[in-house]
Amino acid sequence: MRRGAVELDVPLAARPGQVIGVLGPNGGGKTTSVLALAGVLPLGEGHVRVGAEVWDDGRRRLAPEQRRVGLMLADSLLFPHLRAVDNIAYGPRSRGLDRRRARARALDELERVGLVDRATARPAELSSGQQARVALARALATDPALLLLDEPLSALDPDTRARTRSDLAARLTAYAGVTVLVTHDPLDALTLADHLVFIENGRVTQAGTPAEVLSEPRSPYVGTVVGLNLYAAQGDSHGHVHTAGGGLLVTTAPTEGSVWATVAPSAVSLHRHEPEGSARNAWRLRIASLTLQGQSARVGLVGTLPLTAEVTLESVTALGLQVGQHVWAAVKATEVRTYPQ
Repeated sequence: MRRGAVELDVPLAARPGQVIGVLGPNGGGKTTSVLALAGVLPLGEGHVRVGAEVWDDGRRRLAPEQRRVGLMLADSLLFPHLRAVDNIAYGPRSRGLDRRRARARALDELERVGLVDRATARPAELSSGQQARVALARALATDPALLLLDEPLSALDPDTRARTRSDLAARLTAYAGVTVLVTHDPLDALTLADHLVFIENGRVTQAGTPAEVLSEPRSPYVGTVVGLNLYAAQGDSHGHVHTAGGGLLVTTAPTEGSVWATVAPSAVSLHRHEPEGSARNAWRLRIASLTLQGQSARVGLVGTLPLTAEVTLESVTALGLQVGQHVWAAVKATEVRTYPQ
């Protein structure tokens, strides 16, 4: 299907109870995929099949309200004039359930997300994390076969996000349907999903379990998400790895032919002068960025081989690291990993 300049060709398959994490850069097709599953956008080709039901096959398409879909967005979109229990009961009521049973179902969902004591609170009386949990309860109250979560935690502050992520993980464990989680946050994806799909320019560039993706990223974007330096390269039997950008790496575990080469940022050491010793990879590079993360810092380096290093704050101080400064970066050959493209 096509939306604007993006032509989307994204196969997705999941079993009941599975959480699919969908990641990708802006404009790559993530939200378009969600809208197609929800029925907001029609397919040009292909199909949407959930269980034994065909929701869209390019010819016949169920309207959004005919699909058993639950949707949760970054903005909870709760009705401001309704209490939490009534916000949740709205879905079952709209599907024909009487007031008493809809309220009972809403209270059950509130209990599952740990908010039954806030049943009579209106959205303005709830914290942002509580609003997100009410929105999740509302999405699940209609017993959807497919739950769509589009950046559900992105509007939350870091502390609230961590707590809500834990609550969300617990609730999804008990959900029997299929969940599609769209997120930019690798921590959300790695902790909530059991299968990851990366979409770039409307195509799937990599799919697999979190362990598989962490072990062998297969696109520069995926490498960035999982926090590794990743290079498309050519390897030879002598352990020489020539990157597409003209850089050279040496590894003790060579792979011949077209390869991906990875270096963990934590394996990169920085020096004021050209290092001596066992490191067989050393480059004089310029610091392009310096970002503090807790008790460590990520240092973006540019030059012969673009590289990200992760060093301690003590190292930042001892070396006097600053943006624009030239330093030597070193990596042991045993820390360079290669695998076939």
